[in-house]
Amino acid sequence: MTDSAKENEVKWGFTDAELADHPTVYRPDLMQGKRVVVTGGGTGMGRAMTFLFARLGGHVTICGRREEKLRATADAVHKSCGAEVTTQALSIREPEAVDAFLDMVFAEGGVDTLVNNAGGQFPQDAIDFSRKGWASVIDLNLNGTWWMMQGAAQRWRDSQTGGNIINIVAHVGRGMPQAAHTCAARAGVIYLSKTVATEWAPLNIRVNCVAPGAIATEGLSAYPAEATKRFTDVNPQRRMGDVWDVAEGVVYLAADSAGFVTGEVLTIDGGMQMWGTVWPAGVPEHFSVV
Repeated sequence: MTDSAKENEVKWGFTDAELADHPTVYRPDLMQGKRVVVTGGGTGMGRAMTFLFARLGGHVTICGRREEKLRATADAVHKSCGAEVTTQALSIREPEAVDAFLDMVFAEGGVDTLVNNAGGQFPQDAIDFSRKGWASVIDLNLNGTWWMMQGAAQRWRDSQTGGNIINIVAHVGRGMPQAAHTCAARAGVIYLSKTVATEWAPLNIRVNCVAPGAIATEGLSAYPAEATKRFTDVNPQRRMGDVWDVAEGVVYLAADSAGFVTGEVLTIDGGMQMWGTVWPAGVPEHFSVV
């Protein structure tokens, strides 16, 4: 491989060692005594959040569909940081499973911050979506997020403790070609968040969103190579972000630093909202630059 090729090679995600040692702007005890739930905490951005919250002293509980991924993350955190991470396998699409999970979390001490990171989609032209594919993405990204939000809020209300919700959405300000299903769902989450941020303010519940742009994760590496090779050119910084960029943004919203922030969307995209469009399945010929 040539030197120029190495420079352009995308690094998909961080190793466990890098997540354990990567520099952070935060003091080591920032989240000491705080209890955090991260959905989808076993992989990608959620894994980075899990490491960072644990490194900062937080008690972290992670959930997701695959127990082996959750356990691998929990074991890696314990090995590198000495922190214990609680795991629970479940699908957030199932309201009953969400209720059982939240009952367990609140019985074991409650939660200060809920990070709704779980989600998923597939790149495809909207005109070709199957009804099953559309419904699946909407159910996961919108309904699943809502079951977690409402369930946590009800328990905070009943216990009169208050809390903090951070929803990981997507860069949908100008739409998202070839991802109309997740664009619809994430836009729903954004305006749902803005609405309940007002409704739930008397309950001392803050609700915010984080909207990542093109972030290098192992999940994105499964997209077509002809699409991802241009992801470094979809923002004016001419590079992809990394999982640590998102994790530190999430911690800002979880900590006292954002105590007067609610109903907001923190966009972490290198300026993509001003310049650039991601085509996750590849740029159609009609839109290609000659």
